Amino acid sequence: MSQRQLPIILALGTTQTLAWASSYYLPALLADPMAHDLGISSNWIFGAFSASLVISAMLGPRIGRQIDLVGGRQVLSASNLTIAAGLVLLGFSQSVAVMTFAWFVLGIGMAMGLYDAAFAALGRIYGTEARGSITGITLMAGFASTVGWPLTAWGLAHIGWRETCFAWAAANVLIGLPLNFFMLPSIKGARQAAATAEKPHVPLDRTMVLFAFVFAAVWTVTGAMAVHFPRILEATGASHVEAIAAGALIGPAQVVARILEASVLSRFHPLWSTRLACVTHPIGAAVVAIFGAPAASAFALLHGSGNGILTIARGTLPLAIFGPKDFGYRLGIIGAPARMAQAIAPLAFGLLIDMMGAKVLMVSSALSLSALAALFLIRAEKRPD
Repeated sequence: MSQRQLPIILALGTTQTLAWASSYYLPALLADPMAHDLGISSNWIFGAFSASLVISAMLGPRIGRQIDLVGGRQVLSASNLTIAAGLVLLGFSQSVAVMTFAWFVLGIGMAMGLYDAAFAALGRIYGTEARGSITGITLMAGFASTVGWPLTAWGLAHIGWRETCFAWAAANVLIGLPLNFFMLPSIKGARQAAATAEKPHVPLDRTMVLFAFVFAAVWTVTGAMAVHFPRILEATGASHVEAIAAGALIGPAQVVARILEASVLSRFHPLWSTRLACVTHPIGAAVVAIFGAPAASAFALLHGSGNGILTIARGTLPLAIFGPKDFGYRLGIIGAPARMAQAIAPLAFGLLIDMMGAKVLMVSSALSLSALAALFLIRAEKRPD
């Protein structure tokens, strides 16, 4: 990444950290107190959250196309207002209907404001030179849970879950909105381009289908591990404390892997780093299968490092193969199955763990290896279209 990219990377890294912390990472801590206050099961909260991810997936291509036309400034700024509106609705909710509607609004905000939108914005600004900036913002936003969960927990303990939602809403308006609006450049001729634009022709050819499968497979694993990682380790014989301690290593492993991607791996085509990332989870699962609970930390480090690189690859790999033309629209199409899978994965793996216990890692490893196999069917050469 160059010096001229640094201010935008710092701004987007900050707003991405805020967006993830105030939307995607909220249910982990707020679901139980929300459910208790509304007199419902926490499954209702997680169900509404899953529905918000589905909405986000459905809107992805349209959001990406809009960024291709006018750039990320308008869309990402609007995402802060939309997330803030959803959080205010959530804070005021007194019924299941209002709570569900609030999560639907948050789903729209997540479609407009999380990684795919930020990657598309960087692709619109820097074109084929966006790899370093994409790595940079994921390096910062990798701390979203590290920052967000303690702040949410503090708010829950001191001001309550409703006021915590209001506080996150205020942060989106007072911090996220100015950074996105004033730091992202405006695109010359954007209005005229949007007024005269026709729907781009992006064929769902073999390469596009392979990309969609790869990211759906690995995001199924990511979504499942984000929820069930401690439970799976306990099934291998680890104590609750050991499982939590091992899980805490995932975040640092992601950050270290992203530093590695920004330095050493940036010299190679992103296809190679993506292939490498797909084997780390199966290797970690094999280590746990052989050595049992004492290898829990090794598994966490391997899984986390692979996940850290895969997040970057979701933006850099399609950019390297297809180029910057219609980049946001392509990301939306490729990412839609992944978001759908991420919404379904926690429930599906929860049922599988009940039936299989620690052997569920055979399923997650098979998904990762199937993604690896698909990657070997993709050529590294840039496509002419």
